[in-house]
Amino acid sequence: MEQTSVLQIDGLSGGYSAKKPVLHNITFDVQPGEMLGLIGLNGAGKSTTMKHILGLMNPQQGQIRVLGNKREENTEAYQSSIAFVPESPELYDEMTVMEHLEFTARAYSVKEQDFRERADKLLDLFRMREKSSSLSTHLSKGMRQKVMIMCAFMAGPPLYIIDEPFLGLDPLGIRSLLDFMMEIKTSGSSILLSSHILSTIENYCDRFIVLHRGEVIVQGSLEQIRAQTGQQGVPLEQIFYNLVQGRD
Repeated sequence: MEQTSVLQIDGLSGGYSAKKPVLHNITFDVQPGEMLGLIGLNGAGKSTTMKHILGLMNPQQGQIRVLGNKREENTEAYQSSIAFVPESPELYDEMTVMEHLEFTARAYSVKEQDFRERADKLLDLFRMREKSSSLSTHLSKGMRQKVMIMCAFMAGPPLYIIDEPFLGLDPLGIRSLLDFMMEIKTSGSSILLSSHILSTIENYCDRFIVLHRGEVIVQGSLEQIRAQTGQQGVPLEQIFYNLVQGRD
């Protein structure tokens, strides 16, 4: 029986203006239990790709499916299958850390027992238990980022869209996040991860998509990309540098 992709993007073109699209014929998929690294320079189209997946922008061409569902055909099933961690934390100033977790659990219909177990684990993992009753407005940027990450993991959806999650996190926070992403991968959920810290994600992602000027210039596992580019044994960061330098 053929396995259904968690995320399938076919021939996606789009952007803010129909006359000047940012994305050009983007095609890739994310399989169950897979972490896919989306990498590129600033302005390459990473955030625009994520906005299209999240339904914040409509494709000019092509289609996007999550677990086989198109957003315009089954909005509830599509949106409930995704959790998003943005680059900049966006929280309610007058809600505490725990209230954010409770709000997320209700929005995703998380059962009470699951909520308690996940909340306990996340508060300990990200060292936020002492801040659980603090208003988000009183938290540092790094702590606010941790709350965003905790809320996404509270939801427990099939697909996580994570944009530059390491910004503002301390080294322990980064390690906790990486360890937990590996854990949720093992549980069967999938992750589309955008990051500039290539030396970190090189050892965690199963495959990579390299975007440049709105186009996919190479994709595959690290070994496949090395073979495609003739750069055997070269670190991901150097491969990326060589690819984009050669196209500018």
